[in-house]
Amino acid sequence: MAGLLALSRVIDAVTRFIGYHVRWLILAAVLVSTVNAVIRKLFDTSSNAWLETQTLLFGVAFMSAAAYVLQKNAHVRIDVVSSRLSKRSRDWIDLFGHLFMLAPLTVIMVWLSGPFFLESFLDSEASSNAGGLPVWPFKLFVFVGFALLFAQMISEAVKRAAVLSGHLEEQDHEGENVATTLIAEMKEESK
Repeated sequence: MAGLLALSRVIDAVTRFIGYHVRWLILAAVLVSTVNAVIRKLFDTSSNAWLETQTLLFGVAFMSAAAYVLQKNAHVRIDVVSSRLSKRSRDWIDLFGHLFMLAPLTVIMVWLSGPFFLESFLDSEASSNAGGLPVWPFKLFVFVGFALLFAQMISEAVKRAAVLSGHLEEQDHEGENVATTLIAEMKEESK
């Protein structure tokens, strides 16, 4: 179990690093959107590349941050039900969900998105819109995002199994404000 927990710590560190830095893509998407709106209003012109850039930046941020959201336990769940269960029951549900729901989904998506990206790359696929961007770099992030999510799912499953078997003691973060925690962690990491 010690080897699996060490692997989990490595995956968590990579996920934390990516999740922390990908936030700048949201800022970039907002800035591109703002510049595009200003240019459109002031000069009555626009570019498909600007429109595609803001959408694709957000998509890359979303795909890249999915593993971080899972790591921080900030994903959507039915709190009305889970809040009434014991910590041990929630751990069992999480382990079951990771292994029998998230694992198959991520494996299928990695398996399908690899050829999806490769074909796009080999064809040098670009947007069909006039002045549009190359598409293949963004299709790569579908593959990368699901691969990161799969790796983080492994880490979370290892941690849940370790908690359930008594190899890892974990604090119950029930009721903790995730946004406050993330902001505090970002401030701490930036020091």
